[in-house]
Amino acid sequence: MNQSTTVSPTDRTTIRRLPELANHDRATLHRIVDEAYVCHIAFGADDDTHCIPTAHWRSGDYLYIHGSNGSRMIKALSAGAQACIAMTLLDGLVLAKSAFSHSMNYRSVVVYGRFEPLQASADKLAALDAFMDKIARGRKHEARPGNGKEINATSVLRISLAEAAVKVSASLPSDKPEDLELAVWAGVLPLRMAHAMPIPAETNGSVAVPDYVTGWAD
Repeated sequence: MNQSTTVSPTDRTTIRRLPELANHDRATLHRIVDEAYVCHIAFGADDDTHCIPTAHWRSGDYLYIHGSNGSRMIKALSAGAQACIAMTLLDGLVLAKSAFSHSMNYRSVVVYGRFEPLQASADKLAALDAFMDKIARGRKHEARPGNGKEINATSVLRISLAEAAVKVSASLPSDKPEDLELAVWAGVLPLRMAHAMPIPAETNGSVAVPDYVTGWAD
């Protein structure tokens, strides 16, 4: 695992559009990957280009995904196809006095490289346990683990976060001097993903409600 506290840019990850928004802090990279639940993976297969949304999780300096062995994406990535992974956390809409100066506040990550499949069942189970921890810490001790047939039908892949671009925008409106006196409201409309009240399944019966469920909406 890379122990460096910074992410060194490469030719592919050097931010050229608004370079002042580039962030090279590895801890920031990890926080964005951890907070996001879905990434979009672009790859080439069968003389075509695809971009597929999928769940992800992180362990150390690697991003993990899983899927059916028969998935087009899984087969292409397992065979060594170059991939580009993107995820964005939208934090707010920035309303300026002119339409042209509107923008968004966000935290984004783009990762380049090739995935590698985990071969050993024990490694796959350990990685999937980490996925359970991302969904709800402690859940892996309660839910039935995958059986041999399920594990054999599932691929778990990982990609290094060594070649990643992080961009963070967190600003107030930036209006042109000639627009500052316009009688137009300017500011930021914050956005966030909220935890709502859990919805129990009818099959729960008398099963005790775990702490991570009772505290979900707090």
